[in-house]
Amino acid sequence: MFLILVWQRIFDMAFTIRNFHPVGFDASPLEIHVNHDGLVTETAQPRSDVIDAKGAYLSPGWCDLHVHVWHGGTDISVRVAEAGRPTGVTAMADAGSAGEAAFHGLREYVIEKHAETIKAFLNIGSIGLVACNRVPELLDRKFVDVDRTLAVAEANSDVVCGIKVRASGVITGSWGIGPVRIAKRVAEILNMPLMVHIGEPLPLIDEVFDILDPGDIITHCFNGKRAGSITDTPVLFAQAKRLAEEGVLMDIGHGQASFCFETARRAIGDGLIPYSISTDLHKRNIKGPVYDLATTMSKLLAVGLPFEEVLAGVTERPRLALGLGARNALVIGERADLTLFDLVDSDLVATDSKGATARVRKIFEPRMTVLGKSVEPAMRRYE
Repeated sequence: MFLILVWQRIFDMAFTIRNFHPVGFDASPLEIHVNHDGLVTETAQPRSDVIDAKGAYLSPGWCDLHVHVWHGGTDISVRVAEAGRPTGVTAMADAGSAGEAAFHGLREYVIEKHAETIKAFLNIGSIGLVACNRVPELLDRKFVDVDRTLAVAEANSDVVCGIKVRASGVITGSWGIGPVRIAKRVAEILNMPLMVHIGEPLPLIDEVFDILDPGDIITHCFNGKRAGSITDTPVLFAQAKRLAEEGVLMDIGHGQASFCFETARRAIGDGLIPYSISTDLHKRNIKGPVYDLATTMSKLLAVGLPFEEVLAGVTERPRLALGLGARNALVIGERADLTLFDLVDSDLVATDSKGATARVRKIFEPRMTVLGKSVEPAMRRYE
């Protein structure tokens, strides 16, 4: 059960964080000083309060590259609080919940209302995920309006971080690779990355691979679906590794139906390290099998991804992809943006999207986040 700590503190005075183990920073600070404006300072301020981290890990704020938080605007999206600071996450990207027709609502009621940094991939389908899969956003060619999509992306370029397309047969129908090509062209015009959801054919994954460039993102990279997995054939897997080496970003995007323990073990064991670890968190998976980013991180650690790679996959790399500070969360004069967490022993039996289980011996457990002068404890899901 969740033990939810209903407490938040916004310091009126400056504060100093001590007694932590730094990970993911360019340097290894012994103390972190934050002034009354929430900015990192070089030295402690007069009459600073003190936060004793009691030996926990401290990293740049965790970043989830694939969530759905357009709550009320789609039938699957969760609230920001369910994906954000209570789970250790200080930055996130909504991955295509909104298309051009309703993006103004996502911006006004979600992005601008929360302390977390929220970016968004704009869905190439105008209606977005308003009735996810019941009314596919690529049901007909009339559902894509290139001119309006370009206009919305350009008018919101401060928060739109790319274009999203779901390249799955249940969404694209007889279009095949067509929507991906349109989305890629729009992304090229905008000079933004394309995020492609891979799933059941059509189109085939190799068709998708053929049109991607460095900086584009494959999400659900370890989905394990038949005829939709990067490990389907040795040739396809070799192509996936080559693209990753050339700069195409492989993102986990766990989701309800898009993460397979066996596929992850094989791919990681054969040298394909995911660029980022994300949840694809939404209403249909928040009570399992995904739960939160910390649980997803723990699953990747359990299948062989080294601790340092797990941390890079939720800090340095996704933050870089979103144009945020990567390893420089302690730049003097910048807003503090930090996650304090533990790595604890466990005997958890976790489940992937296909129903398979794995024993998780170590669990990432967020303790608190720091955003500016706001310090907020996280939920503890495992007690």
